[in-house]
Amino acid sequence: MVDVGKWPIFTLLSPQEIASIRKACVFGTSANEALYVTDNDEVFVFGLNYSNCLGTGDNQSTLIPKKLEALCGKKIKSLSYGSGPHVLLSTEDGVVYAWGHNGYSQLGNGTTNQGIAPIQVCTNLLIKQVVEVACGSHHSMALAADGEVFAWGYNNCGQVGSGSTANQPTPRKVTNCLHIKRVVGIACGQTSSMAVLDNGEIVCGYAHTLALTDEGLLYAWGANTYGQLGTGNKNNLLSPAHIMVEKERVVEIAACHSAHTSAAKTQGGHVYMWGQCRGQSVILPHLTHFSCTDDVFACFASPAVSWRLLSVEHEDFLTVAESLKKEFDSPETADLKFRIDGKYIHVHKAVLKIRCEHFRSMFQSYWNEDMKEVIEIDQFSYPVYRAFLQYLYTDAVDLPPEDAIGLLDLATSYCENRLKKLCQHIIKRGITVENAFSLFSAAVRYDAEDLEEFCFKFCINHLTEVTQTAAFWQMDGPLLKEFIAKASKCGAFKN
Repeated sequence: MVDVGKWPIFTLLSPQEIASIRKACVFGTSANEALYVTDNDEVFVFGLNYSNCLGTGDNQSTLIPKKLEALCGKKIKSLSYGSGPHVLLSTEDGVVYAWGHNGYSQLGNGTTNQGIAPIQVCTNLLIKQVVEVACGSHHSMALAADGEVFAWGYNNCGQVGSGSTANQPTPRKVTNCLHIKRVVGIACGQTSSMAVLDNGEIVCGYAHTLALTDEGLLYAWGANTYGQLGTGNKNNLLSPAHIMVEKERVVEIAACHSAHTSAAKTQGGHVYMWGQCRGQSVILPHLTHFSCTDDVFACFASPAVSWRLLSVEHEDFLTVAESLKKEFDSPETADLKFRIDGKYIHVHKAVLKIRCEHFRSMFQSYWNEDMKEVIEIDQFSYPVYRAFLQYLYTDAVDLPPEDAIGLLDLATSYCENRLKKLCQHIIKRGITVENAFSLFSAAVRYDAEDLEEFCFKFCINHLTEVTQTAAFWQMDGPLLKEFIAKASKCGAFKN
């Protein structure tokens, strides 16, 4: 299952935004642009926006996703990108859209003006049902449902297949070598184009090509500067060579023209990578711990682009952590209740014993609590004790700093060191002039030395304001004297 969070650019999104993604693509010369489709078929983009490749109608970069209204509800089926970059996509209805860099007419609109927003590619494609698109560095291809192939854009190496090296400003049917032949797949390298005529695969890298036969055999040819052919050396190949992947049947191959990286997945679910991997030249297929080829490009390709339109399937089942979180304070499954301030909290003995040494000792046969169905708690408040029990189910704490003081007391009593650190972090994050002295007092009381020092420095830095608060004058005498003495030593009263 693809995890878009492995791509660095997606760390800009919130967990809620990540959870809504169903399709995604990371592109650009530095992997600084991304497009994604949500579960309700809305399309968003964010990133650097080089050459207007985000299609937002302007040239402004954005860290906050912007919606592409023109593509919302269109059901994107195939997407590819060039080096400019320009972006090309087709929808389930067979309509093609393009935008971005257009210096070589790779948008197919007959001009070289940059496309600042998605526009439909019409010439020769208006009556065609396009099922797949592919982009080279500065040229584009489209495959129609009837097996016809169209190409346009930069043609310095004949990559458009027109029989010349003149640039092609609009989509043109490739006829010379594909006459009366049915194409079922297309792929582009930087300045090359590939078409598959029967069952099988082909994918192209920056300047190398991988081919997968219907028998699961892998072949490679082209440039090999970084070992991307997987032959065990760095010699270029003019013709296909069979590549062995640990004698396993290969079911998927991966490469893209933006990187010198190759990957393959076997029938046994093993994922291999080779070529340029994080600056290293890996000359033979190397077994990874990944479960899909997309992860290779997220973690090891330079730049960390996606080699295809990512498809994200969110499964319905809950993880162990999610299940525990869901069952906290659930009367239906609980076998124990705590009563605090007249309110009940429903928990599970087994979870408490697993997660906390205090409860592991409590629920021994010689403790009275082991036989009880309801346990009374009177030394801590309801919000504090509920936060503690919820922490045992979730590993998280959500409390204001004033309540976190009480939880710090509990964590100290129950010898929960990690919880103590979490409480101290909450208190540090929520310290203000009004509560600084109360928090300082609590830190001293609970022997939290790091927190005590933090609160002390905050009070010193805001001494005039802090000494005018009610908390300052309500502090007990010995602690107040201790604070004043310590403040004097660090020169707080020199003026």
